[in-house]
Amino acid sequence: MKNISVIGAGTMGNGIAHVFAQYQHQVTLVDVSAAALEKALATISNNLDRMVKKESITAADKDRTLANIKTATSLEEGVKHADLVVEAATENVALKLKVFQDLDTFAPAKAILATNTSSISITQIAAVTKRARQVIGMHFMNPVPVMKLVEVIRGFDTSDDTTRITMELSQSLGKIPVEVNDYPGFVANRILMPMINEAIYTLYEGVAGVTEIDTVMKLGMAHPMGPLQLADFIGLDVCLSIMRVLHDGFGQPKYAPCPLLVNMVTAGKLGAKSGEGFYQYIAGSKELIPAPKFAR
Repeated sequence: MKNISVIGAGTMGNGIAHVFAQYQHQVTLVDVSAAALEKALATISNNLDRMVKKESITAADKDRTLANIKTATSLEEGVKHADLVVEAATENVALKLKVFQDLDTFAPAKAILATNTSSISITQIAAVTKRARQVIGMHFMNPVPVMKLVEVIRGFDTSDDTTRITMELSQSLGKIPVEVNDYPGFVANRILMPMINEAIYTLYEGVAGVTEIDTVMKLGMAHPMGPLQLADFIGLDVCLSIMRVLHDGFGQPKYAPCPLLVNMVTAGKLGAKSGEGFYQYIAGSKELIPAPKFAR
């Protein structure tokens, strides 16, 4: 497992590339956008600078990590030597299925194909390949360099060897892997997303305001971040996508996304990445201010 290809240079992709490179793997970060790759490398460099400043790594460690990363805009070129591919593209079923069809064609026959999906069926993804036994979920948490958990999800046909290798590899990155089975939302999002959705319903129904809901959960339940702030951090579009996977997968009304969440995504209020969600985000400011729509 020396050569790792990471597909997608967004927040999760650059974090996954960072961690593998820091632990001396040769990483190829693949994205169709050269600009996205350039931005990803800058983000990784900045995150490493923070680690140097905190004295958790040395400047030499930073240089070695960056030297372990190369980039590619061609999927075929980017995965041709891979022992493991970790897909971290947008949380879209059609896109992921197309990526895995192509990976099955271009990656070496021995390669394990992993997906960082937070909710989409591993079995469904594996079914579009001819190597279902080598397809697995490897769900890292954001921010990847900091968060210890890796949710390792076995598809219906994932082999014991593939699971063992993935668990051991996760441990070698300083992570704590937890093996789970392939059902909608797995464990993390099956529990987390309905809680976030219920917090949005609590706001929608006028029970309390944005700040009040988050304060109750932070002070009363010892959550480091309130559910509405966390939703903004994850991305409201991602939250909606996961709720729809849960709703479709289980067919139960308790998983129906709150109409307020649907409306906010439709309006482009996606959270921190769009500058406004339940809170407003101003460059250079860390103050938590409810968005004008929710100001009291």
